[in-house]
Parts: sequence; C-alpha cells; structure tokens
Amino acid sequence: MSRRTAGSSAGSSRSSLYDDITNKIIAELEAGHVPWVQPWGTSAAKAPLAMPRNAATGRQYSGINVLLLWGSVIEHGFPGQSWLTFRQAQALGGSVRKGEQGTTVVYADRFVPNDEKRRARETGDEARPIPFLKRFTVFNAAQCDGLPDDITLLAPPAPPGMIEPRVEALIKATGIDFRIGGNQAFYDPAHDYVVVPPPQAYSEPINWHRTALHELGHATGHRSRLDRDLSASFGTRKYAFEELIAEMNAAFCCASLGIRPTVRHADYIASWLEVLREDSRAIVRAASQASKAADYLLGSVPDHGASDKSESGGPMPVNARAVA
Repeated sequence: MSRRTAGSSAGSSRSSLYDDITNKIIAELEAGHVPWVQPWGTSAAKAPLAMPRNAATGRQYSGINVLLLWGSVIEHGFPGQSWLTFRQAQALGGSVRKGEQGTTVVYADRFVPNDEKRRARETGDEARPIPFLKRFTVFNAAQCDGLPDDITLLAPPAPPGMIEPRVEALIKATGIDFRIGGNQAFYDPAHDYVVVPPPQAYSEPINWHRTALHELGHATGHRSRLDRDLSASFGTRKYAFEELIAEMNAAFCCASLGIRPTVRHADYIASWLEVLREDSRAIVRAASQASKAADYLLGSVPDHGASDKSESGGPMPVNARAVA
C-alpha cells in the first residue's frame, strides 16, 4: 500500500469516526432524546446519576465520551457508571464476560502530516497539527466478573440536602459577578455578569440551579477565563453552538453535584441539528468545550479541586446584549 493510499485511508477512518458519533447524536435528537439529559431516577435508568469514571484509574471521562457512555448505560440498563478496558479488568483480577459487547469511546490527539512538515521547513513557518480521534473499547463494570468489591459497589445518590448548598458555594467561589433579579436569565458578555431571576420565579426550585449553571457556563467563555467567541447574535449557528456548550456544561455540572439535569432550551433542538448536519465534528468540539467549562466551575469549589466572588442581588439591565 502506498503512503498516499495509507494517508487517505487514515483520513477516511478519522472522518468516519466523527460521522459515526455525529449520526448517533442526530438520531437521538431526531427521536426527541437529548443525549446529555438522561432519565436518571426512572425505571429506564438503573444507574445512579453520576459522571462516568474509569474504574481502574478513578479518572472521570469528559467531552463526547460522557454522552457516549451515558447513552450506553441507558440503552443497556447498566447499574453503574464505572468503566474499564479489557486489559484493565484483567489487571484488577477480573475479566470481561464472554460475549459481552463493549462501548466505543474516543481519545483526541493531534499529529503533523509529512506534507505539512515539509511545507513548514520550506517556508520557515510553524507546522500546523491536525486534530484526530482514536477509538477504543471499554466495558461497564457490570459486564465483568471477579472485580474487587469497591469497584462494583454502586455509589449512593447525593443527599438531597447537599445539592443546593454546593451550587451556592460554587457560585460564590467562581468570582463571577452573579446577580439575582428581573424576569430573564442571561449572561452579558460585554460587562461580564450573570443574571438569573429569583428562585421563587421557578415552578420547581431545582430549576433555578440548573439555570444558574447554564448561564455560568456561558460566563466561562469570557476572555479572562476560557476565551470562547461569544460575539454571535441570536439565531445564528455560532450562537446555537455556544448554547450547545452551555447546555452540556450544565448537565455535566448537575451530574457532578447530584442534580438531575433537564433541557433548558428544548426549542434549540432544530438549530442544534442544523449545526451537527453541517459539521460532523461540531458535537465533539462542543462536548470538549463543555467539559472545560464544567471543570472550570467545579474546580472553584474546594472539594472538587483548585481553580478560582460573590452573589449579589440586582435588577436585570434593560438593554444588555446577552447570551441566554
């Protein structure tokens, strides 16, 4: 096989992986299911609300892998959110049961093609790496035998009384200007503050927390934090892409804090589908940015790790340019 053919084949494989993932998400959205909002706590979901973790390393999965693993938990009725590779199961003294089908997750990396290296040498420019995804297979702990008890043990749901204080602690710890008032929730990127109506304005108090996390997700995009482009106007695909990031960020934060996530902007599904159909890599990029946003927010809380003031009451400005 020639080098050109091999490169072409590799490129086709990478495109196919992006297409496979995107088509799966599109199918879910077209069926009315939002992949980052699963029916935790119902008969359809046996596993507790939680972020998926690697059972061998303890590391939490991020980005598009969260959606892929949550989807597999719901589809197959797995009772937990712990995952490992075939070799990891063996290293822990266990084994994957014969006939079990694994779940595909992806690893993102970059490489520099030979043509790009040659161009960089000839021009003196810096070589530009190309992002790619590599697939590998993991198995739920429930698909394995002989694993240590502490891996197969299911984590209990977070105590209800702990949810609200942890969200409030997160708000204060981020240092983001957070205002309670008015009748609309939004983030103003020009002046860098979040506005959320008072909790009593919501039919269910828990919805206030989900909304707060959504708007804080937008705030992570400020140039002083994660520096995303927040200049898009309402109705554009770029705006819909930012909404996708904020929605998934809220879902990831909710899962980490023990709050059952819901869709705050179900009316955006059509625009999300338009974005995904146009760019097969969009869902992977959005999920990655959502994980970074959630990590930033959760990292502000002492028991979640290190990262970066206060909550203040105030009315909603009338003419603010907002991302909601």
